[in-house]
Amino acid sequence: MVSYADVENAAAQIAGVAHHTPVATSHTIDAETGATLFFKCENLQRAGAFKFRGAYNALSRLTGDQRSRGVVTFSSGNHAQAIALAGQILNIPRVIVMPSDAPAVKRIATAAYGGEVVLYDRDREDREAIGKRLAAERGLTLIPPYDHPQIIAGQGTAARELIEEVGPLDLLYCPCGGGGLLSGTALSAKALAPNCKVIGVEPAAGDDGARSFKTKTLQTVSNPKTVADGARTPSLGALTFPLILEHVSDVTTVDDPTLLRAMFHLWERLKVVVEPTGALGAAAALYGTSTAGPVRGKRVGVILSGGNVDLAQVGGWMAAR
Repeated sequence: MVSYADVENAAAQIAGVAHHTPVATSHTIDAETGATLFFKCENLQRAGAFKFRGAYNALSRLTGDQRSRGVVTFSSGNHAQAIALAGQILNIPRVIVMPSDAPAVKRIATAAYGGEVVLYDRDREDREAIGKRLAAERGLTLIPPYDHPQIIAGQGTAARELIEEVGPLDLLYCPCGGGGLLSGTALSAKALAPNCKVIGVEPAAGDDGARSFKTKTLQTVSNPKTVADGARTPSLGALTFPLILEHVSDVTTVDDPTLLRAMFHLWERLKVVVEPTGALGAAAALYGTSTAGPVRGKRVGVILSGGNVDLAQVGGWMAAR
């Protein structure tokens, strides 16, 4: 089981390589919500998302033989870019299995960072099976996008930085796909702000995590249709699910219209570009509900997990507002 000690170890491992991202605030948003909100801007992280933290933490710990052979992963985009960039920095060959319908901006960036991109059809093929096959055929080390102890520990460093900078929080909202960021965030919150309630947020169409949390049994979802492409994971992981059950207060959902409303509000008020998945936590904090209740009168942290927006899609999103 991953612990907060692993998060501290990861923070030392990635120091000076990963960005210590800024925390944004807004008087306007505080007035609208009656709360004090702190936005951890992981959209400004290297490769445009929190994923670089876990990717560099994991790849930098490989043995010399593993580094020379290379790694393989599967991802819809942000973890793909993170592994590609971390591998470039560390001179490790990397193969990235990506869905053919992944946002073009993420696929292009992954290739630009030197990753070998292998495309697949998410409606007919299993990305994990492809990744395992490539690992076996080429002798590659498989680095999954969330269900990996060093990935989880690395992702937890974002919340660690947030709480160390702004102090204890009452609530901390965090996007959830496979649960790597959420479980790492919860470990940091428990250690540094034990009274803080951590809330995971999924797209309504991909509510497997919320159902898993409520039933205490791992649930799945198949290729959910949502603008939050980074949260279209089939389920929580064998490592992340127990951590979430133990340390997270609630897992809730927001629908796509609410998510886009929140995303554009962040663009307009914070003057930062956040992708739909990255705005999940903000959407729940601003407009959603959870068992934690309203945010009014509370100190609230929000992880803005990524900012890799496919600009070609923005016109359609604005029309759907």
